[in-house]
Amino acid sequence: MSPEGIEQLLTDVRTGRMTVARAVQRLRSLPFENLGFASLDHHRSLRQGFPEVLLCEGKTVKQSVAIARALIKNGGPFLATRAEPGVAKAILKLDRRARYHAEARIVAIDRKPARRAGHILVLTAGTADVPVAEEARVTAEVMGSHVETLYDVGVAGLHRLLGRKERLFEARVAVVVAGMDGVLPSVVGGLVDCPVVAVPTSRGYGASFGGLAALLTMLNSCAAGVGVMNIDNGFGAGCLAHRINMMGNAARLPAAT
Repeated sequence: MSPEGIEQLLTDVRTGRMTVARAVQRLRSLPFENLGFASLDHHRSLRQGFPEVLLCEGKTVKQSVAIARALIKNGGPFLATRAEPGVAKAILKLDRRARYHAEARIVAIDRKPARRAGHILVLTAGTADVPVAEEARVTAEVMGSHVETLYDVGVAGLHRLLGRKERLFEARVAVVVAGMDGVLPSVVGGLVDCPVVAVPTSRGYGASFGGLAALLTMLNSCAAGVGVMNIDNGFGAGCLAHRINMMGNAARLPAAT
């Protein structure tokens, strides 16, 4: 339940539109709901501003659907990541508002207003990096950020990036996704004054070691202001970029008195 939901519930009790017993029933699943194989953290949106996200990878279809049903029922936006088509098809049946972003492998219910906040720019070195970038883009958008993309602008053809550098300067946060040599975040980090979230991907030939080479390159970046995510972690990058983007804009919970 979101802070706005709690506030509305308490207002309804105060004005008599809801009984105390009904309010207690609504709050019964806070702070978590036990499904036997999973304990859903319904309190997370109160603490962090966004509900728990479902990672479908490693779960059965039945488990993913049960978790998704409980999260959707609790209200608020919804994200299910690493959802393969079969899992996505099953989750989509739960709510007509759900959409499957196939390239990002995300099922989402987006309940944010059409006007999104700030400005995140997601870049990729190559087209093969786009699925990880799309995971970051969809994540940040559903969380409420305005996101733009600039794909296939790697260092093998640096003019492609420099010819559109004005777009870099407009961003509040840059998410830079790259495999192979993993150099692009350092290049971007040397051009901009905003935070750069670097994401290594597992794309590349044998000596890339499944993204390890790109990860080490990014960790050893000589550019200031570059933070590095784990290999292929587009969701983590989108979430971090959103939080940075919203700093100063996000409503805070009132302090206890």
